[in-house]
Amino acid sequence: MTLEYDGPKYVVVTGGVMSGVGKGITTASMGKILAEYGYRCTAVKIDPYLNYDAGTMRPTEHGEVWVTDDGGEIDQDLGNYERFLGLDLPRRNNLTTGQIYHTVIERERRGEYLGQTVQPIPHITDEITQRIQEAGKGFDIVLVEIGGTVGDYENEPFLFAIKALERELGEEHFVHVLLTYMPIPQHVGEMKTKPTQQAIRMLSEHGIFPDFIVCRAETVIDEVRKKKIQVGANVPNDHIISAPDVETIYDIPLTLESEGLGTKLLKKLSLEARKEPQWDRWERLVRCSREPENRIQVAMVGKYVGIGDFQLTDSYISVNQSLVHAGVAWDTKVEITWIDGHQFETGEIDLSELDRFDGLIVPGAFGSGGSEGVIQAIKYARENNVPFLGLCYGLQLAVVEFARNVAGIKKATSEEFDEGSEWNVVCVQESQKEVIDDGRMGGSMRLGAYAAVLKKDSRVLEMYEESGRLAEDVRRIGQLLEMPDEVFRVGMVMLERDKVVLERHRHRYEISPRFVELLEDEGLVFSGYHRRVDGTRLMEFLELTEHRYFVATQAHPEFKSRMDNPSPLFAGFVGSSLAYQQERRADDEGQVAAS
Repeated sequence: MTLEYDGPKYVVVTGGVMSGVGKGITTASMGKILAEYGYRCTAVKIDPYLNYDAGTMRPTEHGEVWVTDDGGEIDQDLGNYERFLGLDLPRRNNLTTGQIYHTVIERERRGEYLGQTVQPIPHITDEITQRIQEAGKGFDIVLVEIGGTVGDYENEPFLFAIKALERELGEEHFVHVLLTYMPIPQHVGEMKTKPTQQAIRMLSEHGIFPDFIVCRAETVIDEVRKKKIQVGANVPNDHIISAPDVETIYDIPLTLESEGLGTKLLKKLSLEARKEPQWDRWERLVRCSREPENRIQVAMVGKYVGIGDFQLTDSYISVNQSLVHAGVAWDTKVEITWIDGHQFETGEIDLSELDRFDGLIVPGAFGSGGSEGVIQAIKYARENNVPFLGLCYGLQLAVVEFARNVAGIKKATSEEFDEGSEWNVVCVQESQKEVIDDGRMGGSMRLGAYAAVLKKDSRVLEMYEESGRLAEDVRRIGQLLEMPDEVFRVGMVMLERDKVVLERHRHRYEISPRFVELLEDEGLVFSGYHRRVDGTRLMEFLELTEHRYFVATQAHPEFKSRMDNPSPLFAGFVGSSLAYQQERRADDEGQVAAS
């Protein structure tokens, strides 16, 4: 007698033709749509590379490294899933070839296979299916995105595993979606379907036939092109979904839903809608992002902004999106200009170029290259009362700048730049020294969500209280305190007394405790700290009281920002930048009237 299957349904998303056309955002959008119909959805990203995780990969090659609450260094697509689904996903929702083989080989070394010959099939594929099922426990629908494109050699074990899981559970519990790109060669001027037809053929070689084909292109796909795909793929015409370029990624769920994708997916999965989708609020937020009343100009002074002749803004995609979210809250379009810190060092760009901006952000980075140029930009923001937000590396360099130019520590620097200096106001964390000496660089930083106690009457505390995040994070900390392995992330927090927030981290260096008191005496306010279980304090936030907006954090608050719930620090920055712009505009108009 066969037991009736009561687990989740699966929506498997593969890509054809080329990578980088929005498979992750499309997957996230489908999750958002299905959630609007009342289903609890999660998402799993499969990355077929041999790296164990994204932690040791260059941002210029792989884009941003996303950090989860539980300390995973993950592909940036998990950021899209979290932003669209409103979930805090664990690290287990990212699978890599490196993880799978590492686990299987370790088991073999321990003798767990009892002398069996360990092979890709079934041992590797069984590990893949087991992990997918573990990630889906407690959910109604699991979206599984397979990275890369159909035809990549490294994808084959994952495609085989998906097909094996489908056979085990029943094909009625699976929907396959192929995301493909429809090029329009300039010399031809016609949208071509042949690459898509080839992708469908290669996918079918693995026994997988797409139920839906989502066609990415510059424009809407016409019926002629749809007919060609329908005949070549044996897919119903209404299952060929057009996904043209849109102004903002948050338009994508609405674009897909305009073709009825939600009800079509549910029908294929034999599911009924649990509630009527309510898109009014989302539409309002998207409309505000497209047609804002105000516009501000922000300088992003960083390191990973270019390779060759191209700018790689994917290095800071979550910072970009956090500015979109904060802009929506202020009915403001935030226009970003990327500036490489090296350009200030070489004189390619003069600091006076910063005069035209309404605010300045220094995001996370590593290493000394370009740091002196970034420090010059921070000094400009501090001295000219320009709104400033520093993230991780940005906090560290803000402390170096303040120490040099306000506290009189002329040789102040970071141990990351000069190990032998006596004036390292930024130093390596004690827990990281052995890691660095041993060369264990992967997965060894201070990673994940940590609690910070906020200073009474500080601006940072005020922003977190006004946003509602304080109460939200206190509830989450209470959950962590019930998990013994996670207590160290909370530290010595007394919930009945402390004002506490949780933000995600990824760093090896900290503000040197021996300089904290001196810097505070000179006017630098450390408005939040993490109190370790041994009682020592790690500085988490800083601000300048008399400045219009000079705030920095050792954390990465961009990882917790959502379209309908922006990060308090980003919202505060955008609001201050808008006020600064309007003040300057009023001054200019006053001068014109006086003349």
